Amino acid sequence: MNQTPFEWKRIRDHYENKPISLGLERIAACYQRLDSPRPAPVVITVAGTNGKGSTCAMLSSILRQAGYQTGIYTSPHLVSFHERIRVNDTSVSDETLNQVFLAVEQADHDAVLTAFEVDTLAAFLAFKKANLDVAILEVGLGGRLDATNIISADCAIITSIDLDHTELLGHTREAIGFEKAGIMRAGKPVICSDPLPPHSIGQHAADCGADLWLVARDFHLGGDKQQWSWAASEARGRRQYHGLAYPALRGANQLINAAGVLAALDAIRPLLPVTAQAVRNGLAFVELPGRFQIIPGQPTLVLDVAHNPHSVAALTANLDAMSYHPRTHAIFGAMADKDLTAMLAKISPLIDSWYVCDLPTPRAATATALQAHIEAMLTMEKKRIHTPSISLHSTPQAGLSAAFLAADPTDRIVVFGSFFTVGGVLEHGLPSLAAPHLT
Repeated sequence: MNQTPFEWKRIRDHYENKPISLGLERIAACYQRLDSPRPAPVVITVAGTNGKGSTCAMLSSILRQAGYQTGIYTSPHLVSFHERIRVNDTSVSDETLNQVFLAVEQADHDAVLTAFEVDTLAAFLAFKKANLDVAILEVGLGGRLDATNIISADCAIITSIDLDHTELLGHTREAIGFEKAGIMRAGKPVICSDPLPPHSIGQHAADCGADLWLVARDFHLGGDKQQWSWAASEARGRRQYHGLAYPALRGANQLINAAGVLAALDAIRPLLPVTAQAVRNGLAFVELPGRFQIIPGQPTLVLDVAHNPHSVAALTANLDAMSYHPRTHAIFGAMADKDLTAMLAKISPLIDSWYVCDLPTPRAATATALQAHIEAMLTMEKKRIHTPSISLHSTPQAGLSAAFLAADPTDRIVVFGSFFTVGGVLEHGLPSLAAPHLT
């Protein structure tokens, strides 16, 4: 048949409105009909509440510096779906997406897959077609029943564990930890970079026979304001890295993510050896938009996809560590099912002006609902000299435009919340907005 340039989009749109449904039965059957494609000889799977995207980016950057052909599958995207499937740091083409989505559509002849399951199988086919050395898979939701878990990983990484998606994963860190631990495999290394992991992580590793690496037990990190170091324990061979520059990704939380990455690379060194120089260069050159991303100019612009209490707490700490700004303006949009009260409690004392926005998805809280949450939060705070202003906007871009008009050059503007919020700003480009303050 003749293919349009966006045949893949027609297929994906067909699945897009299906509800989230965890489980491996549907994808397992379709995976077998596709001849069970392993995306690469070596597979690393990354789960966790926060830090997954950063961990995947640092892994890929170091491995690319070491000369390996890498594929990275992440979600959601900020601006374009193509961001989700990347080969050697380049998004796959429409032609490739057409081929792999058509193959998945034909294999799913009963049309039972969810959108994420279709995306995942498409990514596997794209990676197999690219003849990679290593594939890095970011878990979409949970781990045990996530579509990416159809592949047995050679190494698993579990980042921070906190309360999010509780209606699907459980209402305690122990329950959520159990779901994340489902990506472990017997005899394979699993790195947990959460400094205080729930008991369920260690228990599941013991039950399934996985080789669990824990921070402060199997690997250690330390440093000062200029540099940091990493070392494996004596039991793990004592490999060390001294005098490392801090990762190019900003934020204090990125150091623990980087430590987990180095532990994973140490654990699979027999499969993918890397040099110290590849580690240094990979951490120095890694890029990932929307993770405490600071845009130079006046006023200062900060973009962060912090969308749950844990990540907003990290964003708040990072903002506190910045240099002085007279006022902080916040563009905020979020999903309705998030713990908005806990999120706002962390950051509200820092914000002088709110610009809440609607988002282009039925899952999102409306700007009016966000305004009500903020007003309720303000009544709970101690008396402030100035009550923050709140304005409502139809899009994140409209909110950012209003903030730029109101902000002084020495202020800062923070865009945070859903990927739709940050992506809605990035989609239209930033230089034209910053230009008036740069003249």
